[in-house]
This record gives sequence, structure tokens and C-alpha cells, in this order.
Amino acid sequence: METGSRQITVLLVEDHTVVRKGIRRLLEDDPRLRVVGEASNGRDALALAQRLQPDVAVVDVGLPGLNGIDFTRQLRTASEHTAVVILSMHGDQAYVRRALQAGAKGYLVKDSEDQDLIKAILAVAAGSSYFDPTVSRVVLDSFLGAATAPESEDELARLTDREREVLQLVAEGKSSKEIAQILGLSVSTVESHRKHIMEKLDLHNTAAIVRFAVRKGIVH
Repeated sequence: METGSRQITVLLVEDHTVVRKGIRRLLEDDPRLRVVGEASNGRDALALAQRLQPDVAVVDVGLPGLNGIDFTRQLRTASEHTAVVILSMHGDQAYVRRALQAGAKGYLVKDSEDQDLIKAILAVAAGSSYFDPTVSRVVLDSFLGAATAPESEDELARLTDREREVLQLVAEGKSSKEIAQILGLSVSTVESHRKHIMEKLDLHNTAAIVRFAVRKGIVH
């Protein structure tokens, strides 16, 4: 994307207020960057991105309501030119692969150096990619081994976008009625999605759904 000499606009998406405020202070110290919005969950972030059309979104993976990877996937529709830098506690191949497949252009683990985040934002805003050193090898291995990825890594790929949304909300303890209200669906449609999720993933009750979501890092 072309930013020229103007400031790069950034949306921060992080559910921990202290962390989010700390990142904002870091970015605001750099005259090349301007934070235009903050959100603590994926759904609010999508609405903000659609309205603000930022150059870059800095996104935590473990967001309530709509996790960072599914947010990144849906951002293609809400603000297609916005580049995403993922922040995560996890640097293993499964997380990195899912983030890349969703469309992320940068990936940092949360113990990266402060300046790595600045470098990542500048890189993705310029149309490039950026991965901190701890995940660079994982990224390479992920691409080289894409054809032979273990089936367990691809379980989430069996689900539609809507089914992944429902999966997360079920795992967060939401009732079918609450999920219907959040997603603008009928209760019967939610129940149908839930049934398909359980069939596709061979899960037999809510507890199994929760365990699956925790194992995949969808909820914590």
C-alpha cells in the first residue's frame, strides 16, 4: 500500500487494557505512526476497521467473541487494504500457519523487542511481510511442509467461517439464544451450525467443544 510521507494509521486490537495502552504509547512515540482506534474484541475491531480503514491492524490472537485469526480472515471484506500484524504468545507452526492462511502479513511473539513491532508495522504498510526471528524458521518450515501438514492442524479448515464463529462462542459459554443474537441468526440456525461442528470434528458434547477450542488456542 502507498503511504507516502503521511503517517501510517494503526488499529490496535488487544483485550488486555494494560498491554494495549503500552503498545499505544510505544507507537505514539514514533512520528511515522498514528493510532486511530482501539478495540478489545474481534467484533468491535471489525466494525472499527470498516469505518476507519486503517493501514495496519495490530491484532492479538486470543480475542474474545472473535479470535484474531478469524478476525484477520474477515477483515478482507471489512477493510481489504488493511495489513495485519499478529501478536501471539505462541510461535509454533500451527498458529503461524493459520495466521498466514488467514491473510496476516506479519507475526510477532509477545516477548519480541519493542522495535520489532515498529519494524513490522512499517514493513507491512509498505506491502512487505515481517516475522520476528523466533518465528522466521517456523514460517519457512510452514511453507515448505504445507503439503505434508499433519491432519490435526487442518481440523479447523473443515469448518466454514460461520461454524468457527459459533465454535468459539459455544466454547466461551454462550447459549444458542445468545449466539443467535450476537450473529444475527435464528436459534435453529445456530443449533444446526453446532450440530455440523460436532459432526465434522467428531465432538460429542459441549465439554468436548471447549477442550478442542482450548487446544487450538481459540479460547484460553
